[in-house]
Order: sequence, then structure tokens, then C-alpha cells
Amino acid sequence: MTYSVEKLKLLRGLEAVRKRPGMYIGSTDKNGLHQLIWEIFDNAIDEAIAGFANEISLIINSDNSIEISDNGRGIPTEIHKKTGKTGVELVFSELHSGAKFSTDIYKTAGGLHGVGSSVVNALSEKLEVYINRDKKLFYTSFINGGKIETRTKIIGKSTTTGTKIRFWPDFSLFSHSEFDSEMIISRLRETCFLVNNLKINFFDTKNNIEKKFLCERGIESFIEFLNNDQEKIHDKIITFKEKMQEIIVEFGFQYVNSQQENIISFVNNVKTNLGGSHENGFKSGFLKAINTYGQQNNLLKTKQILEFSDAKVGLSAVLSLRIPESILEFVGQTKNKLSTILAKTVTEEVIFTNLMTFFALNKEVASKIINFILETYTQRQKSKLSIIESKTSKSITKEKRILSGKLTPANSKKAMNRELFLVEGESAGGSAKLARNREFQAILPLKGKIVNAQKTRLIDLLKNEEIIAIISALGTGIGQNFNLKNLNYGKIIIMTDADNDGAHIQILILTFLFLHMRPLIEKGFVYIAQPPLYRISEKGRKDIYIWDEEKFEKYIKNSTNLQIQRYKGLGEMNANQLWQTTMDPERRTLEKVLIENYPKVEENFQILMGERADLRKSWIEKNVDFSLEDKFIENLKETIYE
Repeated sequence: MTYSVEKLKLLRGLEAVRKRPGMYIGSTDKNGLHQLIWEIFDNAIDEAIAGFANEISLIINSDNSIEISDNGRGIPTEIHKKTGKTGVELVFSELHSGAKFSTDIYKTAGGLHGVGSSVVNALSEKLEVYINRDKKLFYTSFINGGKIETRTKIIGKSTTTGTKIRFWPDFSLFSHSEFDSEMIISRLRETCFLVNNLKINFFDTKNNIEKKFLCERGIESFIEFLNNDQEKIHDKIITFKEKMQEIIVEFGFQYVNSQQENIISFVNNVKTNLGGSHENGFKSGFLKAINTYGQQNNLLKTKQILEFSDAKVGLSAVLSLRIPESILEFVGQTKNKLSTILAKTVTEEVIFTNLMTFFALNKEVASKIINFILETYTQRQKSKLSIIESKTSKSITKEKRILSGKLTPANSKKAMNRELFLVEGESAGGSAKLARNREFQAILPLKGKIVNAQKTRLIDLLKNEEIIAIISALGTGIGQNFNLKNLNYGKIIIMTDADNDGAHIQILILTFLFLHMRPLIEKGFVYIAQPPLYRISEKGRKDIYIWDEEKFEKYIKNSTNLQIQRYKGLGEMNANQLWQTTMDPERRTLEKVLIENYPKVEENFQILMGERADLRKSWIEKNVDFSLEDKFIENLKETIYE
């Protein structure tokens, strides 16, 4: 089929994008800024998936512009009869114009409902397009949010084909002004795993970083990467691929000895962070196969019905679907969640039948997998009994005793208005109690370092007084019994010293929340407090508080007669100082804890919560400087933090 300008369909113009960019790219924060890259990059990937390109390059230039090129066919440059614009001008200046609306060109596509290129243009100060097509080199440029500066013209001859786009984002529209190489590299690596034999080049000229990716074994290589250095429950990585009702389902998995799951899904090469119908189908089909095979082969007793919460523990899985544009539906513009109903039915059937066949042909592997899942099931049953036992009057009395001796509650009756501070140490807890606003701030001091949830069975966790206090204060329950509706606070704020021990305590608390109360993180209820590093006193002036070393050095460089206090712990601040710097909603800085990259979370937890203290110490010392500009949160880089 010929890819010509008449295949581009026009729906409407660009007017609203700059007024409400979040409607088109999800947000104007760091994720929104990088979404500009993915919109152009996904278009290049669509060319590769369609079989017209085998190499893509992405460059971060020293002037903070982004350059993306492919060796595909090149965007059409002829005049579009209905609009009088060239194909390039049309694609970049009109919403809902492009080949994504013509199934003759792309059977499946990852571009943002056909609006991606024009949205990037609308949110850029300048955008340039170079097209190699018909043995000619064409050039088009736009400025000030999509206004045509240079109409499409021939500027030279060409012996190749392809498209190169360079854009300068309008950073005044975003809260971030720097691109994150690690975040980009992670996405490029994932793409390489999903599109075999595609060469992807990355260059960061600002930081002198260069990466090249080429993958020939697809999802199998992806699983190998995810499970690197982990103890495997079974050696063989299980993969299969099948087309059903025009939907292609590709799936791979392996179990590792971990308490966490790592399930990643894609649709048309775009990661669906929020899951959707295909993930629901995967869970149903996967669990059905496990239970069916287990019962049929006497690996499970009649009453032992496994739940997906059992099957997901230790599971590393990648699910990738290719869905025709005609039935492709997402929730929202940014493609985070699939809503195509047929995808659930197809995915469930493909995974069930293929997994049953694999189990029948690989009985030893099947036994290892089901026995491993059965261990989790057994622990869940024991924990359920423990929870039932904990509801006896004796245990309730113990729970109340523990909580009453620790928690200083807030007066407000409105749960979402209240804040709970989890404070390191009883000394700092005392200062926090004096500093707080009694109306809406509650204080729960934690004695020492809480137990490592990564290494501790749930049944044993429930015997730890600090864990019991946290669970009781929050009110949601844990694990299978977790209910977000019962949450007693709108904000859960971890407040620790700005040192290695404080960072370790943050990690221990977050590990527990991540493993057993994860929705608190996923729904944005968890925060990290940011106490200052220095207090500087100068005669005749108000005290100055400084949060990072660089600003401290600049401040004292040309100053004399300063009294400097380096805060080594929260307990060194009096109540008034703690309120002013760390607890007052009008003046404090909080960092919201978010999960953006589950594989990176898994990797960091293995380092931070694993057996080797030397690796943990080295990681903290390398990545944490306890300053506001380079926070512990920022250095987890696309993991738990934003």
C-alpha cells in the first residue's frame, strides 16, 4: 500500500493544547516533559513495527533540544488537497491528522491517538523536520507553539529515506527543565526487547553518555534482564506468542525467590503502567491454568484454591499485545490503561491454553512453579489465622496498649485532613509533639530501626510492636485485608534524620509499605519530610535555614561573623524550629513517594534490603547527600520517587 499524503485524515486544529497541556500529555511535571519524547519516538517505532525502519536514534543536545530520527519512509511532503498544506505541515500543525487514522498504513500503532506530533509542536518553542524521501531532502520548521516558520521546501538531494525531528520544548509550560538520561535509557532498552532486530542509538551530548541497543531474542532477553543476579525457582524462561482475532499476544515469565512481583505490560509497544483489560485477562488465564493443572495432577488438594495474590509473589512477567487501531481503546490520552474489551478475552484464552500445554510437556518445571506458589498460599493461610487471632480481645487490648503508648492523635474528625508523622526516635518524637498543630497533625515515634519486611514473614511481622503501631494507626489493615477506605490520614509523612541511619529507616518503612500496603504509595498518600541541614545566625538578622551543601557554600563564601549549626538529627531542633522548617504546611517541603519504574524498584530493594550491608552502604553513600537539591528521593531515579 502506498504511503501518500491523501492517506492523512484531518479532524481539527491545535487551539486547546497550550491552554491545557495536561489533557494531552497527562501532566506538566517530569513525566509530561518526557512524554514529548515518547510521542515522537513512538511514531518512529510504528515505522519499525510496520517493517519500514530498522534503526532509530535519539539525541539530547547541549541546548536541551531533542533530536529523533529513523530510516523509515519519511513523512509525505506533497500538498494535501483539502487543506493546501504539505503532509509534514499537516501532521505537525493539526490535531488528529496522520496515518494513524488510516488502517491502510499502520495496522497497529503506539502514537497518541494521532495527535502526538502536533501536541509536541504546540508545546515547543521551535520544531524542525527533515525528510529524506523521493531522493530529496525536505525541510520544514515551526516556532512559538506550532506556527509555521518555514514551509516545506527542498534543501538538497538524498540517497536515503527517513524522518528527523528536532524540537526545543517550551520549558515555561513545565515544572521540570532537564531531561533524565536514565529514564530515557530504561525506555529505549524496553523497546529494544519488544521489537526484535531494531537498532536504537542514544546520545546525551550534555553528559557524554552513549548507548546502543539491539535485541534478537525479545521478551526472553527482557526477562533475563529483569532477573539478573536473582535466585531462580526454575531455570527455563517460559515464552509464547499467538495471534487470535487480529490481536497478537506475546508473553514471558519466570519465578525468582523474592517477595515482590514484577509484572510489566505493553500495548503496541507503549507501557501500560495502570494495566487494563489485557492485564485482567492475563491474571485470569494465568491463575486458571495454575489451579487447573495443579488440581488435575494432584499438586493441589481439593480445597486449596490459589489466588492471584499467591501466584504473583516472585513472578517476573512481561505481557505485550499488538492491537489493531480499529478496536484500540485507552482510558485517557496518554495510553496508561487499556480498555479494549476484546483484549481481556483473547489474552485470557491465549495464556491459559499455552500455559496448560507447556505444563503438560514440562512437568518438572510445572511442579517447581506450583510448589513455590503453594508456599505463599500456606503463609497466607497462616497469616490469615494470625489476623483472626489478633482480633481476640486479648490481642486488641495489646494493640490498643501499644498504640496508646506511642500515638499522639490529631483532634480533627476528618480523616483526609489529618497528617500522620512517622518520626525517627523518641527524642525527635517529643519535639514533634510539641511542634505540631494539634488540630490535624498526629505523631507516631518509632523506636530504632523497624524490622526488615523484605526478610521477614508476614506472620512474624505481626509480632513486631513498631509494625503493629503503624498498622493500627493507619487503620487500613494489610495484605489481602487492606482497605483504603479505612485510612485514618490524608498524608503519611516519614520524618527522619538527614544521615545514613535516617535514610535506612526511610527505606525500611517504605519496604514495609511497598510490600504490604502498596496502595498507600500508588495512590499518593506517602511523603518524605525534608528537614534542613544548617541554621545560620547573623547579628541583627533572622536565622537562615539551608537545605543543601551547594547553597550553604555560596552563602558563607563572602560572609563573616556567622554562627553555624549543622543539624545532625531532628532532636537538635527545638519545637519552634522543627515547626518552621519541617512541619508547617505553609513553609515546609514534602516529597511525594511514587512508583514509576517497577523493575528499578525491584533492583534497588535487592541492594538496599538484601544480605550485603556493604552494597547497601555503598549505594546510600553514592546516591544520598541529604540536601534538598539532590535528595534521597531524586536519587532513586524513576523508582519509588518522583
